[in-house]
Amino acid sequence: MTELSPWLGYAMDWVNLLLRWAHVIVAIAWIGSSFYFVWLDNSLTPPEDPALKEKGVGGELWAVHGGGFYNPQKYLGAPKKLPAHLHWFFWESYSTWLTGFALFTVLYLFNASTFLIDKNLMDWPPVAAVHAALGFLVGFWLIYDVLCRTVGRKPGNDGLLGALVFAVVVFASWLACQLFAGRAAFLLIGAMMATTMSANVFFWIIPGQRKVVAAMKAGQPVDPVHGQRGKQRSVHNTYFTMPVLFAMLSNHYPFVTGAKHNWIVLVLMMLAAALIRQFFVARHKTEVAGKRAPWGWAIAGVLILLGVAVWVAPAPQAKVEAAAVDTPQAKAAQWAHVQDIVKQRCVLCHNANLANKGVRLDQPELIVQEAQRVYQQVAVLKTMPLNNATQITDAERATLAQWFQAGGKAAP
Repeated sequence: MTELSPWLGYAMDWVNLLLRWAHVIVAIAWIGSSFYFVWLDNSLTPPEDPALKEKGVGGELWAVHGGGFYNPQKYLGAPKKLPAHLHWFFWESYSTWLTGFALFTVLYLFNASTFLIDKNLMDWPPVAAVHAALGFLVGFWLIYDVLCRTVGRKPGNDGLLGALVFAVVVFASWLACQLFAGRAAFLLIGAMMATTMSANVFFWIIPGQRKVVAAMKAGQPVDPVHGQRGKQRSVHNTYFTMPVLFAMLSNHYPFVTGAKHNWIVLVLMMLAAALIRQFFVARHKTEVAGKRAPWGWAIAGVLILLGVAVWVAPAPQAKVEAAAVDTPQAKAAQWAHVQDIVKQRCVLCHNANLANKGVRLDQPELIVQEAQRVYQQVAVLKTMPLNNATQITDAERATLAQWFQAGGKAAP
């Protein structure tokens, strides 16, 4: 089995690559169509042609793209007659969720002890951590759905509903960061919201549209509630989109996932993303009305981003005194200690068989070659080892910092 492990790791890298590639492609398709239809809804103008009004068209838009002219039209409720070919927008959503959940399973659920669990936060069995993670996905959807079907059913309650959903997201962010490793917690919150986005499509938007189509085919009057509910969930999805994108990308940036009070960082970053999205949504409406763009939303979002960037900035590292290692004997002892630390704390994940992030530290010359990255990740940001799985000490981090600041070279 030991001989097969490098090939198994290699195969899993390919699964990771292909799933991530597919996930990004279908997510672009889904988010692109979502953004487009929100823009379209906010950019439509009442038709001037009496024939269009007679057909039941409530708004239209003229656009030019790729050398061609387009004239999208939106009907009030439903057209009087269904076309022979009707395109349904749902596979973009379903494909995004399926590939995303598969990727989450391969990277986090199958490797829960390494990537999902931080024993400094919660030392629990991988099976329990996996079930808790899945509970976030299901639990948030159930709470959100109940809020929409109760508070959200009353006209004029959009603000209250938004505040309640935001409060649930804040609590979930805090709880996830208490239970799981920072990278996993951020990703889990993004997956939780993305699951709700797809569930909106699966349980409400598409079924409602199917009921409308079925009523039209049967010659029955169309209940407008299906369009109203679908519209509500669709609008929620567009505000979830940018926060979800941040949460999904955050695992590449440990200075946010590993920050002190990282749950507040997560909430603030998602809030900034939602405010910026609100700017674009509102801007579409003001363009049609000929009013000034509502820059206040965008400015508020950018100020939050700048504030977070200043807050989580690493403290300057004090320069060590060169005199501490100014003799050949001292340098040799320091270099030997550095190699021992790296061998004990880092080589487990950075070796010939498993070179995470393309970094190997199993040879002396490779340690020197990666000195800058070791210093940055281990001594400055303190994000490695991942979740401190190998229990590196502060004294060992300081030793690596001293070695790098003294030149980061092998002893002669």
